Amino acid sequence: MKKTAPVQSAAALLDQRIKELGDWRGKMLAKLRQIIHEADPEIVEEWKWMGTPVFSRGGIVCTGETYKSVVKMTFAKGAALKDPAGLFNSSLEGNVRRAIDFREGEQINEAALKDLLRAAVALNLQGKSKPKPRRVGTKRAG
Repeated sequence: MKKTAPVQSAAALLDQRIKELGDWRGKMLAKLRQIIHEADPEIVEEWKWMGTPVFSRGGIVCTGETYKSVVKMTFAKGAALKDPAGLFNSSLEGNVRRAIDFREGEQINEAALKDLLRAAVALNLQGKSKPKPRRVGTKRAG
């Protein structure tokens, strides 16, 4: 019987990614992670699609991707969210997702981002809280 190697937790993998980046992108990803958990401490960290940090509660809330010139937060249902502060600045043409690209040296509007995160969680949980209606057959007298 083969022994399987221990699987690292998503949190440990995210810690490792932040450390490996070692530049402004790692610091930005760490800051965004902190804001996500401050917005909703029940958000769960996952590691999907061969190395993408995913933050979920009742479904995917957002991802935290790192590229050469941006750290991107993609909201799975972003098109359905109100964005009064105008944070979304990427993937604006899609019917479902919306993203925020953070560049080196940019300031984060933490209050607006937390509001957006809470709205995304609420949208995810909205569909989870209602029991599905059951179809009840009716018998006809006959």
